[in-house]
Amino acid sequence: MDAQGRGQAGDFDPADQWVFNPSTGSYELRLDTTADTSEPPASAPAPGGRAAAREAARRRAVPEQRGRRAAPRGGRDDKGGAGGVPQQSGPVSRRKPKPKKSKTKKALIWGGGTMAFLLVGGSVAAYLVYQHLNGNIKKVDVGENNPAVIDGPVNILVIGTDTRSGKGNGNYGDKDSVGHADTTILFHVSEDRSNATALSIPRDLITDVPDCTVKQEDGSRKTIPGERQVRFNSSLGQDGRDPGCTWNTVEKLTGLEVDHFMMADFNAVKTLSSAVGGVEVCLARDIDDPKSKLKLSAGRHKIQGEDALAFVRTRHGVGFESDLDRIKLQQQFLSSMIREMKSGGTFSNPKKMWKLSNAATDALTVDTGIGSVKKLMDLGKDLSKVDIKNITFATVPVFDNTDQVTVLLDKPKAEPLFAMVRQDVSLTEVKKKEKAAKSKEAARLKGTKADPANVRVKVLNGSGKLGAAQETVTWMQNEEGIIHSTNGQNAPSDIKKTTLEYAPNQADQARRLADSMGLPGSALKPGTVEADPMAEMTLTLGEDYKGKGVPITAPRKAPEGVQRIGADDKNVCAK
Repeated sequence: MDAQGRGQAGDFDPADQWVFNPSTGSYELRLDTTADTSEPPASAPAPGGRAAAREAARRRAVPEQRGRRAAPRGGRDDKGGAGGVPQQSGPVSRRKPKPKKSKTKKALIWGGGTMAFLLVGGSVAAYLVYQHLNGNIKKVDVGENNPAVIDGPVNILVIGTDTRSGKGNGNYGDKDSVGHADTTILFHVSEDRSNATALSIPRDLITDVPDCTVKQEDGSRKTIPGERQVRFNSSLGQDGRDPGCTWNTVEKLTGLEVDHFMMADFNAVKTLSSAVGGVEVCLARDIDDPKSKLKLSAGRHKIQGEDALAFVRTRHGVGFESDLDRIKLQQQFLSSMIREMKSGGTFSNPKKMWKLSNAATDALTVDTGIGSVKKLMDLGKDLSKVDIKNITFATVPVFDNTDQVTVLLDKPKAEPLFAMVRQDVSLTEVKKKEKAAKSKEAARLKGTKADPANVRVKVLNGSGKLGAAQETVTWMQNEEGIIHSTNGQNAPSDIKKTTLEYAPNQADQARRLADSMGLPGSALKPGTVEADPMAEMTLTLGEDYKGKGVPITAPRKAPEGVQRIGADDKNVCAK
């Protein structure tokens, strides 16, 4: 099932082989669609005879299709190999999915395409589909190989590049560009999967691009020198920088550790929007943009293909015609696409799922940690736990530079926003059980506070920052009056978040220290055994420690003026 054969061989579509049988309520695999009865159940090839069985299955299930080429190896153009496919057996039919209750409508945009495999598993045809989709995926080795599913918060960097390479992209972007970070979104998913925040980073933001290493064709890694105070979009493409360089830049900018990246070109918007049958958008006024060739009247429209691409690229006719206004259009479009994937019958329709899966994998370039269909599916299933109503799109706060072309980071607003994301503070109201848990943690901060001179604490450094423990002790003694504080040196290992361990009879001391340090209730770890009167509490500084006197806790609400929309908000219209 070679990508070269798409649209040929009698317009063969693998999804057409899955036929709904109303008498059984199941989808059944019909290898011969002209027969009156279904074929006997198929199973995966047995070990030892896989090659022969695969060839026989290819002749039966994929008539007139050309054989799949071996995927090239090495370098940034590598495509993920299929790897081993677990042997499966049993009937090929799948029960028709039952409609889910609204409270279970949970998805992220990339989760949709990979969920297709839940509908086509357990057959030779499914194996061939898997091989085809796996061969679609392109990989870049950025020097990180994180697992697909992570036990903790997840940060995924989504990059839209303006390269003109690729079929159908010749009329877009800068013809002389090697492809820059034209659209960049950092998707943060909370540790408990209760919420997600998508941070849009303006391409014209002036920032520092750190040194990065890029893998060469011979397997070695070349260091690309960083630059100070340049446009953010130069973190990709400029001087040979790959997505790993954008990865490093985002980490330096936000203080968040990136786990994976996904990159796509112009074709992704066209193919994905068409695969779901169109995406609804709303305009408060007419748009007639000769540059993007977008011409839409005020009101609601369902767009796909070229119109969809024009919509997310236009900036003329909306707002102040800036890149920040275009970001708002992109956020509206992505939010609507997520809703369409959930409500448009995509997940219960094998043909739609095939189109979406094929479009998604064909459009993606990813890191090696998620460089296969299996890994993408595992990631998608994990992230789909997030309720759509708790997904928020926000733009990194900036203000105009004096050149009126670029923008600068608005630190008084951006830093609290980054802190909120780092500490899993949702920009939307989460479910009652999460709110109840937060209330229980907050209760630890309520009550009497000991006099600073009566607080006894040992400070351990688990932040990874040299001298953090002594810096904190000096600040406590000189600035806060906590004279009985001592330096416990380095913690056994670095930790993500700062913690304060104390005994029940030290609760008033813990509240005083939490007030001084700006600790959240979640940082307080009460014990169950009473301590000696002269015993010390243990404060372990984590990676969230930003310096002496800087509150550890994040604000509970986003700063005023931060632009954001909810993924479930259907009433957003571009103005």
